[in-house]
Amino acid sequence: MKVIILLILGIGFLPTVSAVTHSLKYFYTGVSGDINFPEFTAVGLVDNGQFMYFDSNTKTAVPKTEWMKREGPDYWDRETQTDINKHQVFKNNIQVAKDRFNQSMSTGVHVVQNMYGCEWDDETGVTDGFEQYGYDGEDFILFDLKTLTWIAPKPQAVITKYKWDNDRGWIEQTKNYLTQTCIEWLKKYVDYGKSSLMRTVPPSVSLLQKTPSSPVTCHATGFYPSKVIVIWEKDGEEQHEDVEMEDTLQNVDGTFQKRIHLTVTPEEWKNNKYQCVVKVSGIKEDFIKVLTEDQIQTNWGVNDQTSTIIGVVVTLLAIVAAVIGVVIWKKKQESFLVASDGASKSSNNSTPVE
Repeated sequence: MKVIILLILGIGFLPTVSAVTHSLKYFYTGVSGDINFPEFTAVGLVDNGQFMYFDSNTKTAVPKTEWMKREGPDYWDRETQTDINKHQVFKNNIQVAKDRFNQSMSTGVHVVQNMYGCEWDDETGVTDGFEQYGYDGEDFILFDLKTLTWIAPKPQAVITKYKWDNDRGWIEQTKNYLTQTCIEWLKKYVDYGKSSLMRTVPPSVSLLQKTPSSPVTCHATGFYPSKVIVIWEKDGEEQHEDVEMEDTLQNVDGTFQKRIHLTVTPEEWKNNKYQCVVKVSGIKEDFIKVLTEDQIQTNWGVNDQTSTIIGVVVTLLAIVAAVIGVVIWKKKQESFLVASDGASKSSNNSTPVE
């Protein structure tokens, strides 16, 4: 089984860019099988930037930003113990999930996941929360905050849905965490890191093409915050056909990058005005790169050394992303299997999927 492990930073395609919406998200990933990767990882994100990390190899929760070092040893000891407990829950959940999918004897790689968190608009005060679960890269079960019920996209999750829907105490606890506790912690973290989180950094925009017949890639990088709109326009109109968007990824310096591909013939773009438009949250200026021959960066006719270097860079990015332990799958909604308790980041009580 091929498992692609990447950092989830996708924000969707938005008609406008908001400068005041903050988010707090936690991702938990449990892995079984023969894989050179920790059995369990926990990652915390504020405004899509990583601020904490834990894995079952190091067995220690650590801050990933300077501003989170404001929390003292007691906080990190508590987080460490919480995540150690979660590791045991996830080991159980993988076996339960394998049983549900008739994979009890399977020795391949299997992945159980949980993502939950909240959003807060510091201008309007509007808040939202979410909790989602998944198995082997596919939707398993997710919480509907409006109806206070669980949705089971898979038949194997129906047992879990009925059990969790009937636990009204846990439903209320989940609601309170997503609508109150999570928001309180988010506001606290935003205050801690406001000098960093409230900054804006403009993007560097490049047009890339491997060969004359390859898609043209618009690559925006080095921008902050992560909320961005990147589109291709043809003669002033947004182009939807023959366009492929990639997820937003975080750079090692905490800024972000995003790519969008346009499949178009040289004759077509030479006879029409094509341009890539980048809009970054909090920056009024649009960043535009017009598709002309002199703007395209390429390795046409260059020996394989350049291609090899590019391949190494891509591989390194994948490895760095893998270290933070989140599995992505191409769905409209990213869904993920079970959370547990913790002072700052839990919405439930280590409940196994049974």
